[in-house]
Amino acid sequence: MGLRDVAYGAYARRVARRLDPTGVPKHVGIILDGNRRWARSVGEHPHAGHRRGADKIAEVLGWCEDAGVEVVTLWLLSTDNLTRPAAELGPLLRIIEDVVRELAAHGRWRVHHVGALELLPRDTAELLAAAERESGSAPGLLVNVAVGYGGRREIADAVRSLLQEHAAKGTSIEELAEALDVQHIAEHLYTRGQPDPDLVIRTSGEQRLSGFLLWQTAHSEFWFCDALWPDFRYVDFLRALRAYAARQRRFGS
Repeated sequence: MGLRDVAYGAYARRVARRLDPTGVPKHVGIILDGNRRWARSVGEHPHAGHRRGADKIAEVLGWCEDAGVEVVTLWLLSTDNLTRPAAELGPLLRIIEDVVRELAAHGRWRVHHVGALELLPRDTAELLAAAERESGSAPGLLVNVAVGYGGRREIADAVRSLLQEHAAKGTSIEELAEALDVQHIAEHLYTRGQPDPDLVIRTSGEQRLSGFLLWQTAHSEFWFCDALWPDFRYVDFLRALRAYAARQRRFGS
């Protein structure tokens, strides 16, 4: 171990000790950005970047678990990504399937898919559904895997589900319009029953949501990190928690 590693470890431990355990977010959303750029930076194929990024996921979930986070949402594949050429999308889906399979087999984490299953290849959709069933009784973190996810699509799906539910009950459009409030829509989101994200982390230096959990992040805090996802370090995660704990949340006021 070199001097730099020793110094890094000491610094990370110091930041960890100074964190207020009462200020830890319950739900952390993560936009795992920068895999392709990481691959280019080391002269590798994009698939190598996606694989390296996939290998980082369990490590980061361990950090979240140790910190006391209860829910983590990982954005793995957007609806826009589904339009990529088959030669690129196919290997990416295989990597995602491997990740989900490994998370479900972990034994401590509950896997829950968020996204439009009907947009995904049948094999991928079946694996996601199976992972959710098999890990449903796990005692630890709830891990939302956002695959085939788009924020606008989620809201449209929620409204569609709401209309279908009330149509089945015989509710008229006029009656629904009179009674409708935001909670009715929230009850039909992919993350229904879960707390909204307290903190959203995006790696790679990009400072935008790109459609991630549009409804749920209305009052979230955001932390943008310059590190590419495969290079995301424990100290980066701790800094995000420190920044979150230092903020006075105003919930839109």
